[in-house]
Amino acid sequence: MSRQTSHRAVVLASGGLDSTVAAAVARRDGYDLYLLTIAYRQRHAVEIERAGQVAAALDAQQHLVVDVDLRAIGGSALTGDLPVPKNRPELDRGQGIPITYVPGRNLIFLSLAAAHAEVLGASVIYFGANVLDYSGYPDCRLEFIRAFEVAVQAGTKAGAEGKRIEVRTPLLALTKAEIIQLGMTLNVPFHLTHSCYDPVGSVACGQCDSCLIRKEGFAKAGVVDPIPYALP
Repeated sequence: MSRQTSHRAVVLASGGLDSTVAAAVARRDGYDLYLLTIAYRQRHAVEIERAGQVAAALDAQQHLVVDVDLRAIGGSALTGDLPVPKNRPELDRGQGIPITYVPGRNLIFLSLAAAHAEVLGASVIYFGANVLDYSGYPDCRLEFIRAFEVAVQAGTKAGAEGKRIEVRTPLLALTKAEIIQLGMTLNVPFHLTHSCYDPVGSVACGQCDSCLIRKEGFAKAGVVDPIPYALP
């Protein structure tokens, strides 16, 4: 593999805090960034715009937006008319799989990232999955990531030719506070990121699970969260 392609990394970029830190880690690791954002008709579509701003701020070589209509499948508060849970205590957030789980989302996203990596000749995908501060999403676990890598090896031209596409999850076992602290060392543009599941226009609601986790993370990290909230 040429030096040009071997230094390319596909980064799944939602425009959120975790994926932005993961992109900054890829840049720190010496890769040229090829950001991939999936517009899946999510309730919080403002994150797509933010992903583009993040791509520019991190000097990405490319920012590709792919349309996938997961609203047609539904089954989630993020892709349907189900209400997004608000003001849930931390104990409740740790119980079961929440209604904000999107069926097959990360399986679909990583499949698209693997296809993009194969075309680019990239050997690595950076994915901002995290298991500690999120409530039970099965497609954020290490077992899923490793199984996906096996499937890619078995089912792609790259794999058939003996080339491996690795999925790196540098944030997997970090707390939200640790992710924020890492981002601070990498000059992550946190002011551009969007984490909210149910924004009021383009402003974070301040009450959904993702907003609460983000606010708690910044507080524990001792860092001021630079984004506004509709409700503090």
